[in-house]
Amino acid sequence: MTTVLVVDDQILIRAGVAALLRAAPGIEVAGEAENGEQAVALTAATRPDVVLMDINLPGVNGIEATRRILADADPDGTPSRVLILTMYDLDEYVYDALRAGASGFLLKDTPPERLLTAVHTVATGDMLFAPSVTRRLIEAYVSRSIPAPAALAELTEREVLVLRMVGRGMANAEIAVALGIAEATVKTHVNRVLTKLRLNSRAQAVVYAYETGLVSPSVS
Repeated sequence: MTTVLVVDDQILIRAGVAALLRAAPGIEVAGEAENGEQAVALTAATRPDVVLMDINLPGVNGIEATRRILADADPDGTPSRVLILTMYDLDEYVYDALRAGASGFLLKDTPPERLLTAVHTVATGDMLFAPSVTRRLIEAYVSRSIPAPAALAELTEREVLVLRMVGRGMANAEIAVALGIAEATVKTHVNRVLTKLRLNSRAQAVVYAYETGLVSPSVS
C-alpha cells in the first residue's frame, strides 16, 4: 500500500485529489495539509511514501517545505518522496524543486491516470521529469560548471561513473546492464554517492552532476 500526504491550500483541489487517491487501488491517503508548515509536521508524524506538494503555499512555500521534509528524513527508514503538483510550468520552479530534492514535477491539468502512475513511480524511488523539461532547465540554469567540490574526491571511480549515469537520467536497471553488475549493486553505489555528497535524493544527484560538469547538456 502506497501512502500519500496531499498538500494544497485550495480546499476544493486538495479534497478532489484526495478523493481520487482514495478511490485508487493500492493507495491510502495519510492526511491533508493546507500549508508548508502543516506538510512538514504531518510528514514527520505519518511518514508517508509520497508527499503530493503544491508550490504556492501560504507561509512556508512548497519548495522550502520539500527541503525541510527531506532534511528531516528518518535515517533508519525509507524517506518520503516529494512529487510537486502545480499550476505553473515555470522553469525556475522546476529547477528549485529539483535542487530541493523533489522526485517529480507535474501540472494540475495532468490526467488522473497519469497522476496515479506518477505517485507509484515516485514511491519506488524513481524520478518523474519529462526529458524536454530537464534539458530546458539545464540549458537555462546550469550553463556553466562550478569547480568540483572536495566531496567529489571522496567517490571511487565506479561511484563517479554511476553518478554520471544517474545525471544522464539512467535508471538503476539501465546502469546495471551498462556496467554488467547487479541492480542491487547499483543501488548500493547510488546510496553511497548520496551519503558521501550529503545529498537527500536522486534528483539532487542529477543537479549535482550537471553543476560540477560530470554531465553536460551537449551529451546528456
